[in-house]
Amino acid sequence: MSAAAKPAATLADAVPVHVGIIMDGNGRWAAARGLPRALGHKAGAEAARRAIEAAAEAGIGWLTLFAFSSENWRRPADEVRDLTGLMRLYLRSEVKTLVKEGIRLRIIGERERFGPDLVRAIDQAEAATAEGRRLNLNVALSYGGRAEIVAAARAAMQQALEGGLQPEALDEASFGRLLSTDGMPDPDLIIRTSGEQRLSNFLLWQSAYAEFVFQDVLWPDYEARHLAEAIGEFARRERRYGVRAA
Repeated sequence: MSAAAKPAATLADAVPVHVGIIMDGNGRWAAARGLPRALGHKAGAEAARRAIEAAAEAGIGWLTLFAFSSENWRRPADEVRDLTGLMRLYLRSEVKTLVKEGIRLRIIGERERFGPDLVRAIDQAEAATAEGRRLNLNVALSYGGRAEIVAAARAAMQQALEGGLQPEALDEASFGRLLSTDGMPDPDLIIRTSGEQRLSNFLLWQSAYAEFVFQDVLWPDYEARHLAEAIGEFARRERRYGVRAA
């Protein structure tokens, strides 16, 4: 049976374990309304809250949101300042809700680039939510997939130089343990909003066998129904992992 002919499964039968979302379209959403980009990012943060709630309700175990890429540092200084200020605000305001809802927060990426105050807030939020079991929420901040792979390669080289790693012992599993996603399942489904169809340096190693769904909706307009549509599309696909179809 072809993937197109495969009957749709119920969401309960085919919910992906790990979903990654490239949240794209904040700037275009604001521009279309004649608003400053900062308000687009604020509306995007509200959409992220809705997506987190919807993922938890759907029974998704892991959700990774691409919030701030390593390339975003090249944006105008005032926009970067607005984005980091928004992160700081939501780290303060959302932690109690995350704890109450059983959601564990982890940040992946170069958090040190945000300065000691924000790093301290990140550390505190991660510690406060560490017992959450309902949903594992990863937020990628100052994150780039290539930089992550390079950092892991450097760590492997350092281990080899120190005599703790023989080159022939390095395999995909041991290399994966050097990535920031160590201990997390690879994503089953990657979603990108705004109609763009590219990864933009997001989870390059981890998404080797992920399914991709591209949705033509700007991120601030993202609702629970859009996530349900993406999960429904995922449920209809036949995943072969490189195995030749019969």
